[in-house]
Amino acid sequence: MTAVVDVSGRLRKMPVEAASPVAYSLLLGETRIPLNDLVGYSLRLDFDGVIRCINCDRKTNKSFSQGFCYPCFKKLAACDSCIMSPEKCHFHEGTCREPEWGETHCMIEHVVYLANSSGLKVGITRGTQVPTRWIDQGAVDAIPMVRVATRQLAGFVEVACKQHVADRTNWRAMLKGDVPELDLREERSRMLALIEDDLADLKSKHGDEAIQPVSEDGLTLDYPVAVWPEKVKTHNLDKASAAEGILQGIKGQYLILDTGVINIRKYTGYEVRFRVFSNQ
Repeated sequence: MTAVVDVSGRLRKMPVEAASPVAYSLLLGETRIPLNDLVGYSLRLDFDGVIRCINCDRKTNKSFSQGFCYPCFKKLAACDSCIMSPEKCHFHEGTCREPEWGETHCMIEHVVYLANSSGLKVGITRGTQVPTRWIDQGAVDAIPMVRVATRQLAGFVEVACKQHVADRTNWRAMLKGDVPELDLREERSRMLALIEDDLADLKSKHGDEAIQPVSEDGLTLDYPVAVWPEKVKTHNLDKASAAEGILQGIKGQYLILDTGVINIRKYTGYEVRFRVFSNQ
């Protein structure tokens, strides 16, 4: 077969737009390839064995924290443990790995939200990352619950919520389209009532203005998926250097092929060749 697309470059997280359905692109180096219209086409990804750090461009045998070499993983604030556990933020102690980065990424407004990706979950994101974060998680519905002044405060609110609701997505259920119907406005009211005392305690320590429950509407999202997989199998470029099949859909950061799914974000920094073949 003759390829209708043949591009090589370094993989990055797929850019998204909150259209209906969500609009996806594949980013390979400087080349951006629209993906929605390729559903139904045969694709092939070939990993050439080279991984380069997305921060320093150093060649690395292994990718850490989705795209970094080990020295950058140990050095950068974006890779610190408090990114995964924001309640452990140590910026106020003067020990942030990169204080300027912390100012622009952590010491700004964050949103604590409820989402339905494989069932109800709580999550946090920078205010500027709504709705991108929701799309990356494959949520079909999401709604803001609380706006807070810093990432650490978002972490404190999330910890309170985790006593009552999950904070992770069942990615296999998400990719099978196995998502229950939920009324997120009702769930938000229920959750705010459950954590009322926790919010009052946080406000007494950090001020009323630092933590603000919101009544904003949520967002319903749909994805370019023609066929949902009955069983989710994964492609692993570290074990098999090629992944190919017919593109049946895109959700979260996954390509859904008839041969299995591949998490594009997992392979950030991998040098690959991407080809598309017409099935006509």
